[in-house]
Amino acid sequence: MFGGPSLVVIAGPCVIESADSSLRHAERLAKISHETGVGLVFKSSFDKANRTSHTSFRGPGLEAGIRVLERVKRETGLPVLTDIHEPDQATMVAEVADILQIPALLSRQTDLVAAAARTGRVVNIKKGQFLAPWEMKPVIAKAEACGNRRILVTERGFSFGYNNLVSDMRSLIIMRRFGYPVIFDATHSVQLPGSAGDRSGGQREFVAPLARAAAAVGVDAVFMEVHEDPDRALSDGPNSYPLDRLAGLMRDLQRIDELTRKAESNVTE
Repeated sequence: MFGGPSLVVIAGPCVIESADSSLRHAERLAKISHETGVGLVFKSSFDKANRTSHTSFRGPGLEAGIRVLERVKRETGLPVLTDIHEPDQATMVAEVADILQIPALLSRQTDLVAAAARTGRVVNIKKGQFLAPWEMKPVIAKAEACGNRRILVTERGFSFGYNNLVSDMRSLIIMRRFGYPVIFDATHSVQLPGSAGDRSGGQREFVAPLARAAAAVGVDAVFMEVHEDPDRALSDGPNSYPLDRLAGLMRDLQRIDELTRKAESNVTE
C-alpha cells in the first residue's frame, strides 16, 4: 500500500472514545475510501499517554482498545494503525494492528522502537518535534537492526518557540532519501502544544493547505486526525479535521499527487 503508485491516507479519531464511535467513524471512512478510490488506513489510539494534563481523557486502555480495533478491522475491512508507548505492549498490539506507531515524543526510545520492529509488523516512526530530519536516520537504523525493513517515517512539525510548530517541507524530501515511504501528518503539524494551559490548542484552518502542499512536494501518505464533531472530540479536537469535509480534501490530494508523480516521472525520463 505505501510506496506504491498512489497516495494513501491515514485517518481516524485521535483516541478511541467508544466502540460505537470508532465503528461509526470507520464505516464512514471506508465509504469515503471506496468513493474516492484513495487507499485508507484507520487510526486511533487506545491510550493517549502523552496528554498535557493527568485529568484529560486517555482512552479505554490496551485490552479494551485492541478489541475495538479488532472489530473495526473485521467489520470494515480497513487496515488499522495505533500507537504503543511501552515495549511490553508491542506483541499484543501486533496481533491486531497492521501498523505499530511510535509517538513523536518517544521516537528516540530504543527499546520501544526495537520491540515494535521485532513484531515484524509495519512500524511508523514519527519524527520527534525536537529532531532534524537527518537525525531520523539513526532512529531508522534501530528498527533495521532488529531485521525489520517495513518502516514508515512521518513528519509532524518541528518545535518553533513556545507552544508552536512549523512544517518544513524540505524535511519530506530529506527523509525520502532514507529509502522508506514518507508520511506528512497534517493535523499534528498545526497543533499548538500546551497552548490552552491544561491542554493543547490547534489551528484547524491550516490542515488542508499544508496537506495539499505536502502532496505537491511528494509524499507516500497523508496522516489526518478526523472527527465527526471536532469541537466535541475528547482529544486533539482543535487540530482535528471535520469528517464531513474529508472526501473533498482527499480528492484534492489525489489530483495533486497524480500531477506530482507525473512531473517527477518526466524529470527522470
